[in-house]
Amino acid sequence: MRRVNGLATLSRALSGVYATEQRLVQAALMSTYSSSSSNSHIFSLKLADRLGLSRPSLAHGVAGTVLFSVAVSSLAQDAHAKELSRSGKFLPSEVVLYQYEACPFCNKVKAFLDYNNIPYKIVEVNPISKKEIKWSDYKKVPILKVDGEQMVDSSDIINKLFHRINPDSSIPDGDEEKKWHEWVDNHLVHVLSPNIYRTTSEALESFDYITTHGNFSFTERLVAKYAGAAAMYFVSKKLKKKYNITDERAALYEAAETWVDALKGRHYLGGSKPNLADLAVFGVLRPIRYLKSGKDMVEHTRIDEWYTRMENAVGESSRIKE
Repeated sequence: MRRVNGLATLSRALSGVYATEQRLVQAALMSTYSSSSSNSHIFSLKLADRLGLSRPSLAHGVAGTVLFSVAVSSLAQDAHAKELSRSGKFLPSEVVLYQYEACPFCNKVKAFLDYNNIPYKIVEVNPISKKEIKWSDYKKVPILKVDGEQMVDSSDIINKLFHRINPDSSIPDGDEEKKWHEWVDNHLVHVLSPNIYRTTSEALESFDYITTHGNFSFTERLVAKYAGAAAMYFVSKKLKKKYNITDERAALYEAAETWVDALKGRHYLGGSKPNLADLAVFGVLRPIRYLKSGKDMVEHTRIDEWYTRMENAVGESSRIKE
């Protein structure tokens, strides 16, 4: 009977997906790296790109010691951007992020925390029961608790943290940064769901990750992979209409090219180091990078070079694993 009740609960949650679009888009968005993308593998691919070699050539040891040193030096220059962002002015005792692993807005916050080397704990919220955030009047994610203080809404969270790290700086630095930071929330995120749920196979790819890494019970996990994938496949079609998207991939490629054009030849929109707009774009794209849609985006647009620089600048996760 408990299992039947659990299935009924999940079915009711899925049936309400059309009326709670934003919640489900956040809960269902596929997140970051596949298990095959180890740090050593990523580094070898970046190294091959830096040296101008084919990736198989590097794998067979074509790069010599001198070339390796040159590449490491180049990668270190990008990583230096992260070093410059560290600040001793903001040293909280405890930072806790309540999130869905798949949520693009949560990934925006994580990109900021990682870049600034702010250690944080993760509480994965069950998207159906939301029992982990029953203590809060705010029923969406992300929620960030900084030494017990609640912060909500990804952009507000980032702005508040920026002020605490840089109390003497204004935010944003200018109209350009503000424009593109808003572009992420108002346009880019709306292009993602129609792409990652574009076909039934892509929807299943996304939910395979979600059910593995999300906070689901066994029964919910069993049903959600297939029922959720089917539901979001149809929701993605509604999102296409709502945001006037005719061709999902074309819209994704256009967004990527639009961002690259905005860089105007600079390493980052922020110039020599990432600004908040860079971190926001990177944060919301990071969940899809190693899905089919993300691989297609990198293959068919010019965004890979900037994205690789951002991976180096943001560096390893600052998450405290318990």
